[in-house]
Amino acid sequence: MDMNPMIKLFYLILLGMAISGCSTKSVQTEVAQVESNLGIKGAPDWVNKGSNILSGKNGRMFYGVGSATPQGDMALQKAIADDRARAEIARILSSYLEVLSTDYMATVKLAGTNVNEEQVSLQIKNTTKVNMAGARIIGSWRDPKSNAIWSIAELDMKRVKSTMAGVNDMNADLKHYIDTSAENIFDRVAKEKK
Repeated sequence: MDMNPMIKLFYLILLGMAISGCSTKSVQTEVAQVESNLGIKGAPDWVNKGSNILSGKNGRMFYGVGSATPQGDMALQKAIADDRARAEIARILSSYLEVLSTDYMATVKLAGTNVNEEQVSLQIKNTTKVNMAGARIIGSWRDPKSNAIWSIAELDMKRVKSTMAGVNDMNADLKHYIDTSAENIFDRVAKEKK
């Protein structure tokens, strides 16, 4: 059976997500310095702040935070929290890529070039799925009062750019725009979220 290359890529992404779910590396200091707003006493700052996009000494990073209530099976509960953290990364990355797409379309229109907006939008959405293979769980925390588990995932902007550069069926002008403008757009979005 000959599978479509996008389907193969999707399966590879799922495999990567499953493998990366096994990581228990401690959370980096940059995340711990985010201001709290949920107010859960005793929780790490990243739990209280939630999902975010940050630019700092560790680079340009997307952070997703997810939680799960007790399930009767601690491994299942941790897996649910991890999956929700990855889903948050997907949500944040999708929002970022929407801004990037909008900026690209505005630039193209100013230049007087005619581009199919639906095609650009589809290419951008497909890269969200591709990039999720790079999201990894970097920490977790259990609330001693509620027994809820919180997980945090991260995705490095460098990995996003590298993955997007490797997408063969992407419009060449869009690839060039991403290569030259992705960091500036990231910095602008991160600044707006503060």
